[in-house]
Amino acid sequence: MAGSRFVTLRRSEVTGLLAAHGLRPSRALGQNFVADPNTVRRIARLAEVGPADRVIEIGAGLGSLTLALAETGASVTSVEIDRRLVPVLRGVVEPVGVRVVEGDALRLDWSEVLGDEPGWVLVANLPYNVATPLVAELLDAVPAIERMLVMVQREVGERLAAEPGSRVYGAVSVKVAYWATAKVMGRVPASVFVPQPNVESVLVRLVRRPVPAVDPSVVTAEKLFELVRTGFSQRRKMLRRSLAGVAGASAFACAGVPSTARAEDLDVVAWGRLAACLG
Repeated sequence: MAGSRFVTLRRSEVTGLLAAHGLRPSRALGQNFVADPNTVRRIARLAEVGPADRVIEIGAGLGSLTLALAETGASVTSVEIDRRLVPVLRGVVEPVGVRVVEGDALRLDWSEVLGDEPGWVLVANLPYNVATPLVAELLDAVPAIERMLVMVQREVGERLAAEPGSRVYGAVSVKVAYWATAKVMGRVPASVFVPQPNVESVLVRLVRRPVPAVDPSVVTAEKLFELVRTGFSQRRKMLRRSLAGVAGASAFACAGVPSTARAEDLDVVAWGRLAACLG
């Protein structure tokens, strides 16, 4: 398969498939289908996948990105929640060797879908309403996925990859940094989608760390993230106020963290020191 050129879906094919099957994109599911071969091939290229890779795609839709991923020679499994689309998707991608799984990515038994093999790569066009919880859940619970390239709304992507001190740095930024390194790889214009959304999208690459950024034998992820959520719940306040009753002066001194700092000032390692100093 590697090196072959499949016919990825152009705008006319996307609209034609929808019309032929009496379908309309679901606003409730956040469906915006990519309808530009150059864009999906760019995504496949940035994902750096090839014949040796196992790719999991979430929200395959009509199969435009799926075809571009299969074109690389990778072994592709695509997940789609919309039962109206699944038969159409199967007709488009199963002839080129793609496995299609019908289900909700937030509720799937991932061990059943991925099997026992590590080293999976997630490539997905994620709708706004599920992007953040899904990425967080996969980082927390599915270590078999070692790399991700996700297309998300620009604000969501910038938050996932944000550095301390940024206005968009938040609790999810800390969670991502705990498990992975993240980088915004580029923008995707609204004009390549059917229907065209009112927002801009970005591509974010996440690479899972060999070990978490904070040693879990020193402080558990559960304890760390509980503290982080508390700190960011009142992000404009100094930590001595937002963490009042949780962290006293001795904990700040132990961690080497100024009590006058705000939640957005601390990187994941500093949050880990503070959590460890709480006992």
